[in-house]
Amino acid sequence: MSDEKIINEHQEEKLPIAPPLKVLDYRTISRGFGWWSAVVLVESWGNKRLSMYLWQKSDNGWKRKQKYTIHSQERWHLISEAVETLIGELQ
Repeated sequence: MSDEKIINEHQEEKLPIAPPLKVLDYRTISRGFGWWSAVVLVESWGNKRLSMYLWQKSDNGWKRKQKYTIHSQERWHLISEAVETLIGELQ
């Protein structure tokens, strides 16, 4: 495994996610040099979703740059299978 760690530090700064989304849990993937990425379990209108976020720090706080939401386990299986077929190409 690489030197990178997945962290869950609920003592750190509050995630920059606003209502109506309710943060249920999250894992920080990386944070530094003005960037913050995390996988976040949210509830929206009674439905749970898993979202991957990327925020950039600005003078006015954290601003979302990217968000990708996984709506179901079935969708995750399709995504993970596709990634697994290509991941070997990375060094």
